[in-house]
This record gives sequence, structure tokens and C-alpha cells, in this order.
Amino acid sequence: MPGVRKTSFGRAFVHAVGMALLALGVALPSATALATSRIKDLANIEGVRQNQLIGYGLVVGLNGTGDTLNNIPFTKQSLQAMLERMGVNIRGATIRTGNVAAVMVTGNLPAFGTQGTRMDVTVSALGDAKSLQGGTLLVTPLLGADGNVYAVAQGSLAIGGFSAEGAAASVTKGVPTNGRIVNGAIIEREIEFTLNRLPNIRLALRNPDFTTAKRIAAAVNDFLGAKTAEPIDPSTVQLSMPKEFKGNVVALLTEIEQLQVEPDAVAKIIIDERSGIIVMGRDVRVATVAVAQGNLTVSIAESPQVSQPNPLSRGRTRVTPNTAIGVQEDGKKLALVKDGVSLQQLVDGLNGLGIGPRDLIGILQAIKAAGAIEADIEVM
Repeated sequence: MPGVRKTSFGRAFVHAVGMALLALGVALPSATALATSRIKDLANIEGVRQNQLIGYGLVVGLNGTGDTLNNIPFTKQSLQAMLERMGVNIRGATIRTGNVAAVMVTGNLPAFGTQGTRMDVTVSALGDAKSLQGGTLLVTPLLGADGNVYAVAQGSLAIGGFSAEGAAASVTKGVPTNGRIVNGAIIEREIEFTLNRLPNIRLALRNPDFTTAKRIAAAVNDFLGAKTAEPIDPSTVQLSMPKEFKGNVVALLTEIEQLQVEPDAVAKIIIDERSGIIVMGRDVRVATVAVAQGNLTVSIAESPQVSQPNPLSRGRTRVTPNTAIGVQEDGKKLALVKDGVSLQQLVDGLNGLGIGPRDLIGILQAIKAAGAIEADIEVM
């Protein structure tokens, strides 16, 4: 397990008007316990995975909030085809119902899902339906990417939102055109995967990293007492089956997935400019750099005045403009960030300037452009 570096940090905030320096000292604890995680939480077993399913169906029983049949032709065609299969012929007839909606049904077929077991499905409106509340999904086959039917869905929808409207106002909460059916699909076809016959096992890391892959292999080898695990690349660790576990892969996986490993990761800063969210990893380090931040605010106030003529005069009433302009420059501060400071110290120093998330995004990008930050910046 790698050692933890201790860092002492001094910061000075200097006002542009010549205020005295303010020295702040922050010391990290002498010992920091690094978090470890189970191999079960760091990697997946290659081949053990979910499969996405999709289907097209009809939801009935809506209280006039379904598709407009004249505007959505595929809903009308689906309704006619369904009724014809039931022995009802409505070809050429005028259908005016708002209680039916065409929907797309999606779900994930779980790994090792067996025939007769159930899975959850999500139902989403496809046409111009206003709400699916109170609706019931009719029998809908769910297909895989290969075109085969793997499950069949049917049931009453649970909607997380609602919509209500009157003659002059309306209110909508959540998304009433999207719902979920818990255990709403029955698995009809299994995907064969003989786990116990595998000659070797491949662990796929969820966050690829060379160091983490090597530590996982070392932990498995120490537990088994033999060199059976080998890191192939940053995202894969391959395990050869020991003799005592031949034909019993489940027992081997049960033992090794509980092993504790300290994961490692690249120093990275994630920035979401749309919401102003900034996430920084613990290994972010900054070289010596000075940061200044200031905002220029220009305010313009219009207060027009009315000019009245004297009594019994031939003058006219006029409006005369009156404009007041004010200029204010805020944040006239300079911060000194010393070499090798930690994430906590960097955040404390920048917070001392009163910097908000939006300004902090620009400062971090400027520090990276200056080559003074030891981390990758990823903008979402």
C-alpha cells in the first residue's frame, strides 16, 4: 500500500489596495487511512452481463389522455390489427377514442435469467398521449438485438408524475408519459452461458487502471498461494482455474470477490459547465501559482421624469430621460497557492477568495493551461 505524503501549506491573501498579508497554515493528519474496496465492487466477470430488450405495444384504459388517432396513424393501425386478431373487424369505420396510446417497452434481461422468472420493464409513450396514468399494457413481446423474443410484458403502469389542466391553466409534475411495471415481464427464453466450464476467468475492471489491475492480481495470487492471476491490460485481469476449483467456478468467484483491494485512479477534474458542478479527485496536485479573480459590475438605472408646462401656457407635457450609471469592481483579491498542495488545501484557498462554482471552472481551466495543475480536466 503506497505511503501518504504530508504537506504543509501557507496561503497569503493580498488585497489590491495594499492590505496586510494574512498567513494561514493547514496541516494534514499524520496518518490517513486509504479506503479499500472489494474486488466484487471493482470488476465484473466477463460474460456475466445483462441484455437489453425492446418491444412495441399498446396501453389501454386511459381516461381520455391517449393518442389522437387522426394524428397518430400507427396507433390507429395497431388498434385495428389487435381488434382483428380478436375477431372484431373495424376496417373503414371511424374510431374516436382517446383511451389508447402506442408505447415503447424496454427492459434488461438479467444475467442467468431462467424461464418463468420476472423482470421490470419501462413503458414510454410514442405518440401525442398526455398521460399514461391508470393505463394497462397489453401483451407485448420483447425482442433482443438478434430479433428473437426473450420476454413478454403485460400489466398495470405505475406513473411517477401527473398532469391536470383547466380552461385557462394547467399543471404538470414529473413525466406522466413514462411509467414502470415492476415484475411486468416474464422471461420466455434463456441465454445459455456455461460458467462452470470456462478454462479461465477474465475480470473486467469498471474503471480501467494499470495499478488497480496489478493490485487485484496480487491479492488473488496471495489468497490462492499460486500465480494464477495476471493483469493483461488496464481493464482486464485473467485468472487460470486452479486444480482444486476445476468445474466449480462459482466457489472460486465467491472466495476472491470478497478480497479487499485499494483502487487507484488518474488525477482528474470533472466539470459540468451546464450545471456548474465540479468534482475533483483526491490526487489532484497544483504547482506554485498566483490566482486573481475580479468581477466588473455595470448597473444602469432608468428613471424617466415628466416635465409639465406652466398653467395657461401653450407648452406640452413631455417625458425627459434620467439615466444613472454605476460601475463596481468586486473581488480585488490575489491568492498564492504553493507547490504540491492537496485537494483540500486548494479548495480552501480558492474558497477564501469567495469564488463561486462558475468562476472556479474558469480558474481551474486557466491553471491547467498554465501547466500548473497535475490532473486531467474533463468537461462534460
